[in-house]
Amino acid sequence: MAPRYINKLQDQRVLIIGASTGIGFAVAEAAIEHGAHVTLSSSNQEKINNAIQKLEAHVKENQLPPRTISGAVCDLANPSTLEDNIKNLLEFATKDGKIDHIVFTAGDSYQMPTVENVTVEDISKAGMVRVTGGVILAKHLPKYINQSDNSSLTITGSTTYIRPKAGWSVINAANGSMEPLTRALAVDLQPVRVNCVLPGFIKTELFDSFPQEAVPFMFEAMKKEALLDRVGTAAETAEAYLYFMKAAFTTGTSAVVDGGRLIANNQEGRKA
Repeated sequence: MAPRYINKLQDQRVLIIGASTGIGFAVAEAAIEHGAHVTLSSSNQEKINNAIQKLEAHVKENQLPPRTISGAVCDLANPSTLEDNIKNLLEFATKDGKIDHIVFTAGDSYQMPTVENVTVEDISKAGMVRVTGGVILAKHLPKYINQSDNSSLTITGSTTYIRPKAGWSVINAANGSMEPLTRALAVDLQPVRVNCVLPGFIKTELFDSFPQEAVPFMFEAMKKEALLDRVGTAAETAEAYLYFMKAAFTTGTSAVVDGGRLIANNQEGRKA
């Protein structure tokens, strides 16, 4: 009898949007280890090329069977070109056959104004990538994905809207919409399954954009909010996406990967 569990992604086609770094890259690496062929996408061709090189090296170093690893640029931040860019990406990703799984980890900028300084234009931009991009992707998806409950779309939310920080009202307007969007798309796209991953504080290249002298203090503050007393990793978060790709009876739901942040209360009750 063939293995029931370890080969579920063998020769599956996986498209990962937001895959050049961070969580998306970790998902790509994990999918490849599980036997999938992957297409990477982000808004920067150079980063895509670097990611492909790293993944090809990973396959060689670990003596994995050959995998098809490709990539294409898709800019989701410009509303005038967003729909055409998504259609072009889907055409590229299906040139050798329809997609089995899509993972959407692309996110909006966290450099958003506070509620005291926000403008109408700022609000319209807040969910351009995650919300607008996700909905337009879903609009065109049926043509490009295998219509089966073995196929899936996994989108990415955030735990910040549940326990928000001061000044995050604008970006959390988008973050808070991802779980309701997940449930609605699960109905609209059936039998394709739709689920959502809600990461907590995860160490990724995102922090390279912050003043480096401040990063250790940021991580220390983040650690204090989690029961596990540390910041998560992209590889740990990738496990949730693998689960949703494999679990063929799971749709319309969310997985939290936050080290216990949502149930922590300033570390009260934590064991010494």
